[in-house]
Amino acid sequence: MKIGVTGGTGFVGSHLIDVALDAGHTVKALTRRDQPEREGVEWIAGDLQDRSALEQLVDGMDAVIHVAGVISGQSAAAFELGNVGGTLSMLAAATAGGVHRFVHVSSLAAREPKLSMYGASKARAEELVRSSGLEWSIVRPPAVYGPGDKETLELFRMAKLGLMLMPPHGHVSLIHVDDLARLLLGLASYSAPSGIVIEADDGKPLGWTHRQFARELGRAVGTRPAIVSAPGLFLKLAARADQLFRGPKAKLTVDRAAYFSHRNWVVDPKLGPPPQLWKSQVPTDRGLRETAGWYRKMGWL
Repeated sequence: MKIGVTGGTGFVGSHLIDVALDAGHTVKALTRRDQPEREGVEWIAGDLQDRSALEQLVDGMDAVIHVAGVISGQSAAAFELGNVGGTLSMLAAATAGGVHRFVHVSSLAAREPKLSMYGASKARAEELVRSSGLEWSIVRPPAVYGPGDKETLELFRMAKLGLMLMPPHGHVSLIHVDDLARLLLGLASYSAPSGIVIEADDGKPLGWTHRQFARELGRAVGTRPAIVSAPGLFLKLAARADQLFRGPKAKLTVDRAAYFSHRNWVVDPKLGPPPQLWKSQVPTDRGLRETAGWYRKMGWL
């Protein structure tokens, strides 16, 4: 296939391009910065507000996979521009360019739009996709991890230090980034079902309790960390402190603390992908160990 990708320079998007090339596909990918030449990839200079760049991105493509989005915005306007406005621009470009297959990367946070500005913006973006008239599919990933991820890196570092500050008691689902990439590519094919919302994970029934996840992280880095379940108020205070010290680079914003404190971020098995289309291939214990090894190799851990 010929696939147009947004967010191709980010964590999920870069793995998606790797998996797509390994499967023999060719890719056009949007980028705001110069990228090294790569066989099978055509880089399109621009962003989601650049109409000309989006026209080039979708030209001649069999499908578009829209990965790009704002995770840690500092305001509702930032989420609206990146997640809602960006999705609307991509839908318009795909429609005008005659690309019928549109795969949209959303988030489990869209299920609880009142919890956070992020979740609300993702829910609004989903509504745009549903009403687009294209052959669409929406994927709501749970917590995504894997080599190159800077979001879960903080958790690996806490595990290495031997003290893990976790959200209040609850459950979370996980997915390895390469498994997610394979799912997105599967949905981009002509034979894949459309008009569906999918929630996929590593296959662990009922997900992981926060304490189970913390212990798995400890095993991955070779420690047995003490695990402290922090109340939601404490997480919000920690978020304010993080923003005070790291400013726009803060990993734990007040908005993120709001949805981290929710007790149920487990995928709905009724929304699982058709088994003939996709199955998880990366056991979580192995995936966490390999991710920790990658962090060490890069000097991040």
